[in-house]
Parts: sequence; structure tokens; C-alpha cells
Amino acid sequence: MLNKECLKIAFYGKGGIGKSTIASNLSAAFATLGMKVLHIGCDPKGDSTRTLMGYKIPTLLNILEKDTPIYEEDFLFKGYKNVHCIEAGGPKPGMGCAGRGIITVIEELTDFKIFDKQWDVIIYDVLGDVVCGGFSTPIREKLIDAVYIVTSSEFMSIYAANNIMKSINTFSSMNGALLGGIIHNCRSSNSNIEIVQKFSKDCNTSILDTIPYSKNLGVSELKAKTVVENLPNSPVSYSFIQLAKKIINNKDYHIPNSLDDNLMEKLSESILKEITKE
Repeated sequence: MLNKECLKIAFYGKGGIGKSTIASNLSAAFATLGMKVLHIGCDPKGDSTRTLMGYKIPTLLNILEKDTPIYEEDFLFKGYKNVHCIEAGGPKPGMGCAGRGIITVIEELTDFKIFDKQWDVIIYDVLGDVVCGGFSTPIREKLIDAVYIVTSSEFMSIYAANNIMKSINTFSSMNGALLGGIIHNCRSSNSNIEIVQKFSKDCNTSILDTIPYSKNLGVSELKAKTVVENLPNSPVSYSFIQLAKKIINNKDYHIPNSLDDNLMEKLSESILKEITKE
């Protein structure tokens, strides 16, 4: 496993859907499996790696603003099981383009030859639903092999997932990244997998796995830890280990069929029927 070419993947999804929780726990899971992991947080909040490090690390953009000599150790940190962590960061709200910040960070990491190191896995945790060209940088610049979309059964989460698929369609035609599949994140005990299954079928893709709802995830995050570290023997921790193995062995990288507005409206109607039926 460790002798294979580096696996480069990105996680996208609606803001607040639990994408960073899944990305950071997967980084911990990959490391638990003995892999050398680089985790890059691409969110202005700079909190993707907090549970891997136990605290918020300085962001590369903030370091660049100081206009002083920069060294690798200023922005590359070792967290849980030696997961290497970088936070891109971004401008203050209303003060600039966060997407442009990601482009700048990628350029800096390239100059520092960070991507040339011997990684087994590189993970990008990317903000939002790719409405900005900057946030599509990992896809557009061919920095990754595949995208994994995190969604719940809520319509706006699925709507964002569909937008992401549109971007994947655009860049796949330019030899960019393909879709690796959907990760269904149960944000509550009422999450409806049938809705996500219908959406994935309509889009010619599949649900790679489901992360079950667990209060242990929130408890672990309050301790600034992944659940993989905090409760390694828990069922939800086991789910992340199993998902990591599925991602390692996944060969089904493909171009999805994003839905047009009419099909999304029909999906909305079917979701309404599903959640209101007795």
C-alpha cells in the first residue's frame, strides 16, 4: 500500500455540512493505517486542522502578510500520528477574495516543493460549492486525482453537491479531476439515505459510504481532537477507518451527470413527499 503513487483527493460540499470533520478524521484514519498524510485546509477560517493539531495553527496567508522571510517550519506542522498540516487561511470577511488566496497558497507550496515530498495521501479540505474559480484550483490545476462530495439528505446540501458536479463536469473535459463518489454524512438521527441514493442514481454516481450520526464527533471536536484519536474504539471511529480503506481501494473515478434546474425541482418534490409521508 505504501509503495503506491501518492493518492491526491479533495473534499467539497456545502458549508456547515461536516466536510472538515470528515476530512480531518480521514486524515487521522489514513495515518492510523500507516500512511504519510498531508492535510491542506482551504478555508479562510483556518480550522480544518484544529482537531489534528489540538489547536489552530497560523495560516500561510497570514504569514505572507508579514512580509518577512518564510521557512517551511513556519507553516508546515505535525499533528496526530505525524499528519502534516497546512492552513491556507484567507482575508478578513469583506476584505478580499478567499478564492484568490487559495491560488496564492498553492503557488507558495509549489515554490517550497511541498508537493514533491514523499506523501502517501494529500487531502484538500475546500470551502463551499465551487462557485468561485479560486476554490476550484485543486481541480483546475490537476493537483488531485478525485473529488469526494460530502452531503446530507437536506435539499440545500444536495443542491450544493449538484453545483460541485457541474464544476467537475467542466474540468473533467479539460483532463481535470474526476468524481470518486458521494459521502453521506448523517447530521442527525433522522437523516434519510433514500434521498441521497435517489440523487446519486440520477447523477450516475454512488454513495461510497455513510458516516453515522454520533454525538461523539461533537464531543471530540470540543476537545480539539478527531474521534479517531479521542475514541479510537468507538463505532464512528471504525466507520472512518473503513471509509479510508474504501477510498484507498476505490478505482471508480468518473464524470457525474449533474442535474438541470427542472430535474432539481423534481428532486425537491420527491424529497418533500419523502419527508412528509406518514
